[in-house]
Amino acid sequence: MSKSSAGCLAAASLMLCAAAAQALDRVPVLSLEVAQTMSRTCETLAKVKGWRMNIAVVDAGTNLIAFSRMDQAFLGSTDIAISKAKFSGSFPFSTRYAGELTFGKDGKPAPVPGLADIPGVVTFAGGLPIMVAGVQVGGIGVSGGSPDEDEQCAAAAIDAVKDSLK
Repeated sequence: MSKSSAGCLAAASLMLCAAAAQALDRVPVLSLEVAQTMSRTCETLAKVKGWRMNIAVVDAGTNLIAFSRMDQAFLGSTDIAISKAKFSGSFPFSTRYAGELTFGKDGKPAPVPGLADIPGVVTFAGGLPIMVAGVQVGGIGVSGGSPDEDEQCAAAAIDAVKDSLK
């Protein structure tokens, strides 16, 4: 290979690396600080309401970023909260909606009745995707109360950090 060919190859490689680095800078990422704020917000609401919750926050790759188990929260709800977070970190919709897809809603038949048979699918409320400008950056899962209480806690956590997610 000539010196000029090697130089051109090196320059092209550097340009590609620089472009890739710039693209990575533009992709929103869920930080530990934001995940911990979400967890604390959910805990605060749960304490006010008298709920005992397990709270899990995952990133876009469904890797656990933050987990909190409140005093006297059900031990079995630990895995449920993590499963809800992982499901909602994988799909841009809630676990409640997964239940509607699987079991139907308002007396209407389910459009995807076999969905619940797929490992990792959670079909009751408490898991919500975390979105930034239409891009999914993670998911939150809450377990320990009723499904509606779990979802209320997760929604409050997302609402508390919405300005940080822009």
